[in-house]
Amino acid sequence: MKRSDYNTAVDLYADGLFRFALKQVLDRAVAQDLVQDTFMKVWEKRETIQAEKVKSYLFTTLYHLVVDWSKKPKSIQNSNLLAHSFISKEPQVFDLQTTIEEALQKLNQIQKTVLLLRDYEGYTYSEIGEMTGLTETQVKVYIFRARRQMKAYFVHLENIV
Repeated sequence: MKRSDYNTAVDLYADGLFRFALKQVLDRAVAQDLVQDTFMKVWEKRETIQAEKVKSYLFTTLYHLVVDWSKKPKSIQNSNLLAHSFISKEPQVFDLQTTIEEALQKLNQIQKTVLLLRDYEGYTYSEIGEMTGLTETQVKVYIFRARRQMKAYFVHLENIV
């Protein structure tokens, strides 16, 4: 595998690897460390890895690192979590998924539809326009307004929490 193949793999798979690790270890800092270790191992073995098989190698390597991490004594895992919790600025009792769903419910139907199609499903403005019967400009306006309303909801929540 060439350097350019490695860089492409980082661009393509880093986010997916992070999501996978985060779901496994439930700690952002540990997940980031595991992903970084995964990419280091791939870099060290870049001469023996075929570019076409790098995705499989990355996920397999990460899986093994997660398994190794889970075999560590619980006291080490907990001390890592404790250390990271002091650094983390995220409230421990704040359920982001529920809060996002509540904020989405505050949007009108068209705003919610275009926002979900764009930000959660990844469709382009023109594709959303075709699906909803709106012009591309209308789609952009609805998305802008929906994001602004979501931001206002979270800012208001920040003042309460």
